[in-house]
Amino acid sequence: MNDANTLKSCWSCKGPMPAEELFCPTCGAVQGPLPVNHFRRLGIAVSFDLDVPALDRLYFDLQRRLHPDRFATRAPKEKALSQQQATALNDAYETLKDPLKRADYMVHILGVEVLPEGCTLVKDQKILIEAMEMREKLAAADTMEQLNVIQRETKAEIQDVLSALSLAFQGHDIPGACELTTRLKYLDKMMGEVRHARARMLA
Repeated sequence: MNDANTLKSCWSCKGPMPAEELFCPTCGAVQGPLPVNHFRRLGIAVSFDLDVPALDRLYFDLQRRLHPDRFATRAPKEKALSQQQATALNDAYETLKDPLKRADYMVHILGVEVLPEGCTLVKDQKILIEAMEMREKLAAADTMEQLNVIQRETKAEIQDVLSALSLAFQGHDIPGACELTTRLKYLDKMMGEVRHARARMLA
């Protein structure tokens, strides 16, 4: 990974420039995306506690600077590089704006050596039991009010997990964050199933 102060040569004018700049300060040519993590690509600190509205503003500003109309008369190489940058930025944004994807990504980049298997293995049987009980409760719900109660309870559980994830990442407890991320996946799936059940009942 390049250091933020590392210089490189612009592919177009060959002049020196900061390695992580989107555009060459000399000739203005867009540069290709570097192999950096999503946080660094967007120029923000690695943290679970993101200011999502600020992230939105940052992303849309960067995407505006990379809009295809700005490169309509540029050389084919620069058009291709601008598209590569836009794709990389979109991937970073879509991952970081969603709490579940962000947690999963942070476990990956921070705990790859601690948890090589990622968060796919469930060691806490309580998570599995909770998931089964939630599905049984959902299957037994036959009124909109019962579905609303399940939805409210699941939403509250999600908020509790998000708060716990914040503390886990702040305390560098990656195994703990992994378990919480796994639980969040089950809760997120349950919210989707509740929405589908509501839609079927309203149909």
